[in-house]
Amino acid sequence: MKTSRRNLLKGLGLGAVAALAPSTSFSQSAKIAKFRYCLNTSTIRGQKPGLRKYIELAGEAGYDGIEVWVEDVKQYLAEGHPPAELRHLIQDNGLKVENAIGFAPWMATDEATSQQGFEQMEAEMNMLAEIGCNRVAAPGIGAEAPVDLMMAGKKYKALLNLGRKTGVMPQLEFWGAFAPFHHLGQVLMVAAVANDPDTRLLPDVYHLFRGGSGFEGLKLIHGNAIEVFHMNDYPANIPREQQQDKDRVYPGDGVAPLPEIIADLKRMGGDKVLSLELFNPVYWEKDPLEVAKTGLMKMKGAVEEVSI
Repeated sequence: MKTSRRNLLKGLGLGAVAALAPSTSFSQSAKIAKFRYCLNTSTIRGQKPGLRKYIELAGEAGYDGIEVWVEDVKQYLAEGHPPAELRHLIQDNGLKVENAIGFAPWMATDEATSQQGFEQMEAEMNMLAEIGCNRVAAPGIGAEAPVDLMMAGKKYKALLNLGRKTGVMPQLEFWGAFAPFHHLGQVLMVAAVANDPDTRLLPDVYHLFRGGSGFEGLKLIHGNAIEVFHMNDYPANIPREQQQDKDRVYPGDGVAPLPEIIADLKRMGGDKVLSLELFNPVYWEKDPLEVAKTGLMKMKGAVEEVSI
């Protein structure tokens, strides 16, 4: 005699309700994610303090880590500072370099440009490894719409191989206002085509909103697929399609559904870095330490309000 799924569940004491109850999330994990807090130097970039001061300010403000820009690292090293000195400076300020922001055109539609992008990425990865950074952003620079997502996935796979070679892993990034590669759906497609356990995504509150992705797609992502998440917020008084990087505000000062976002990140499991990334010229007119401290306070406050 055949046993139905419903009867089997009843026999196990789960009942008919369990058979019909929906899962709360595709990304539900048995272990709640832990957060570290990071300062992306864009947040105080307008004050132009320089890389050394970025590091000292992040440490003084109480961050766990810092997210540097590749061009700043290149400039600092070009001034005669050896990588070991920079690495020790970061450590002495109680920080870890969580990620680096770079713009190598590895996803370029033009194959010659793409090859140059891979060469640039390898050189930058090797540089970053020397200062103790094991991640780098990998946005779709050079791509043209419509992007061949199958080809982009194969290129990302090659970039991951390069990351394993250098010890600096590429974080697949998308920008909401960059038409060729602006949507979480495109990112998930590229990640699926890469078919690689080291795939990592780099989402951003503002970019999820600006590109029309919304936030429900975060529920499809599990565990360590997100290690770094850019934190910010956006105002209600500017139409979505007209918002720019400069309009980003502190977490909690806009209308983003931060409690839902943070809850989804927690449910994913895996350790995560919440990195404050702002480009607001109003904040650039203020004392950079005050801005850094305020941003950290608001990020922590938003997280503390969410219990799951």
